[in-house]
Amino acid sequence: MGPAEGQSFPVVVSTWPFVEAVRAAWRSVNDRGSPAVDAVVDGCTTCEELRCDGTVGPGGSPDENGETTLDALVMNGATMEVGAVAAMRYVKDGIKAAKLVMEYTQHTLLVGEKASVFAISMGLPGPTNLSSPESIEKWIKWKENSCQPNFRKNVIPAYDCGPYHFSNSASTALENTCRLSKNGIGEGNWSDGNNLSSLESNSKLINLHNHDTISMAVIDKMGHIAVGTSTNGATFKIPGRVGDGPIAGSSAYADDEVGACGATGDGDIMMRFLPCYQVVESMRRGMEPKDAAADAIARIARKYPHFVGAVFALNKIGTHAGACHGWTFQYSVRNPSMDDVEIFTVVP
Repeated sequence: MGPAEGQSFPVVVSTWPFVEAVRAAWRSVNDRGSPAVDAVVDGCTTCEELRCDGTVGPGGSPDENGETTLDALVMNGATMEVGAVAAMRYVKDGIKAAKLVMEYTQHTLLVGEKASVFAISMGLPGPTNLSSPESIEKWIKWKENSCQPNFRKNVIPAYDCGPYHFSNSASTALENTCRLSKNGIGEGNWSDGNNLSSLESNSKLINLHNHDTISMAVIDKMGHIAVGTSTNGATFKIPGRVGDGPIAGSSAYADDEVGACGATGDGDIMMRFLPCYQVVESMRRGMEPKDAAADAIARIARKYPHFVGAVFALNKIGTHAGACHGWTFQYSVRNPSMDDVEIFTVVP
């Protein structure tokens, strides 16, 4: 199958101004004629090596214990095969590990240290310390700041480092009062741990520089589509946390018959809605990419008005659009009509 009338292939789209990653994917799919899956892996690998924004690849986003772990996914829109790794330790090549899962197992997702064992057994280098001097320094400063902010809720101690244990609202309120009085903070400036307050507080943890994903889609010269993601997750996450990065339908989704989607933002909230699956299915029903992207974001915002996130939508003929909530979103595109990567800005 080749491009039909009105189509212009290949196409590469990525979250954020990750220009070098898009260029790498473009060289792969356009100059070398690589299939979409290989181009996606080449693009995301470049971002891992460059440690894009400190949120992709090794050396960033320490968890509560100061360790960096990786999440990644690759999906073949021709076969609907998916490979993913989550909370992977000791192996720096997240997207390559995900591709190994897709190509050499009948599974979809491998997690934790066992994902690392699999990746190393299949030839990827490791074990490797994924932390960096910068990530360790960030973690030390966080510890010195009483482990604030963090992703805990409804626990004691509420404003200090653990160990943590659950508590009823009355004792939590007492703990909060004592802690805040100690720090000279007056009443009325703190959360009592209820769901809405916790949501508002946690939304402040999410921004471009501490919680980000490269999500990339490629349409190759034959019109086949693939997507891939890579991230080191949320900064100061609870160890073992898995976000939307390795979850098909949440961080990314592809179907040759329709198109593709990529997402970024507060994965803990976004994965509850599978926004990229929603985008692709909306386009299947006839929505244009712009409307499909806006609809998926609006569905989340109606339930979580303080969430931060974005998606891009790409249909099978190469038309693209984006939508966002809570921040200004940028995504990068390269197609045959462009001399180089172009960056598109989307406002809430």
